[in-house]
Amino acid sequence: MQYSMLDLSPVPEGLTVADALANTLDLARHAETWGYHRYWLAEHHNMPGIASAATSIVIGHVAAGTKTIRVGAGGIMLPNHAPLVIAEQFGTLATLFPGRIDLGLGRAPGTDQGTARALRRNMQASDQFPEDVLELINYLDAPHPDARIRAVPGEGTEVPVWILGSSIYGAQLAAYLGLPYAFASHFAPAMLADALATYRATFRPSQLLEKPYFMLLAGVSAAETDAEAEYLRSSQVLAFSRLRTGRPGKLPRPVHDLSEVSAQMRAEVEHALSCAAVGSPATLRGQLAQLLETYAPDEIMLTGMIHDHQARLRSFEIAAEVMRGL
Repeated sequence: MQYSMLDLSPVPEGLTVADALANTLDLARHAETWGYHRYWLAEHHNMPGIASAATSIVIGHVAAGTKTIRVGAGGIMLPNHAPLVIAEQFGTLATLFPGRIDLGLGRAPGTDQGTARALRRNMQASDQFPEDVLELINYLDAPHPDARIRAVPGEGTEVPVWILGSSIYGAQLAAYLGLPYAFASHFAPAMLADALATYRATFRPSQLLEKPYFMLLAGVSAAETDAEAEYLRSSQVLAFSRLRTGRPGKLPRPVHDLSEVSAQMRAEVEHALSCAAVGSPATLRGQLAQLLETYAPDEIMLTGMIHDHQARLRSFEIAAEVMRGL
């Protein structure tokens, strides 16, 4: 089984966006040596703690600094963009780094409504996501010399397109279009089982994909001991709770005392982040094995927000060692 990585390019407290982008490239280079198959980055806006807003540019930065690992978007929030622009961006990336670029597409804005209006200018009531996906795929397909509008670069690159989601909707769309599907279980696991069953049961083979291909996303925080892994994970718990209470910021330093987070909010955060493996190598092995047995994904993508860069590197190194053993 392939194992991959989602990097939200976190900006830790005390550091800068420049530091975060440098850490992203360093992590990607290590991920390549540790056997990770893909390295994806996500589009978020108006978030002080995430440095990958200009996702296609960061993908190019990572691809240029690595050699073999696939690099892509997990994902591009397509309602924020014209399909032609995304086709040109990822067609350019695929031309510069042939055979290494992925394009995951999401339906959410990746931000709050006010920022979404600033991004799109025109807030349309109708949901055009399926039509936009098909338009984008068509731009990346084999050249149509007689077409009135062509993506140059883009046409003929056939960049692999994924549907990302956290609900039944994305599963249904991915199945209907015959596309690979990645579920955002690392922060929204509630509909995971139902969405996966729907995707597999209703999948229609396409010229892009003969049979269902499902990628599970899971959080990971690994260290030499369970206690250290839980301590490192506290940064993400704090960040998530602050985001949910309208106080987004840089990735907090880890703490031993999470009393800042109310019991109700702690329960909500723990549920949201429950699709995860946290602990020592032995603990991680058991938790990841259980996830693989329960959902039987075709691929697993791991993610984790840890304040200290060296500790984050070690966490993903342990996860890779465990995955190779599994």
